[in-house]
Amino acid sequence: MNIEIRTDKNIQNNERLIEYVRAELNEEFQRHSERITHFSVHLSDENGDKGGSDDIKCMIEARPAGLKPVVVNHKAGKVDLAIHGAIDRLKRSLEHVFEKKENPRAVQPAFADADVNDADLDDDDA
Repeated sequence: MNIEIRTDKNIQNNERLIEYVRAELNEEFQRHSERITHFSVHLSDENGDKGGSDDIKCMIEARPAGLKPVVVNHKAGKVDLAIHGAIDRLKRSLEHVFEKKENPRAVQPAFADADVNDADLDDDDA
């Protein structure tokens, strides 16, 4: 799994932040490590120095092998809350994508019981 982390000019990108994000992603997506090839994390402060609630935005793009990229966003008042919120959303989205791939709805179930019931009715009528 390749993990890329970017920040805007208002959030300081340091080794501690990079290690924190990598550790969280590895912990949460360890069971899908063979299915996901790349994570791209973008952190931004929408208000800059002004502050405010929910002004930190975390966008995570995950690239599952053989599937379209999955992108989620989350806003919070602190960097760690924005990261955790985005990770939670990404977990739900990826679970949905993987479930959809494993169990596609396009395959209609065969109604074998209907044929058996019709045959049973014919035998009873005779």
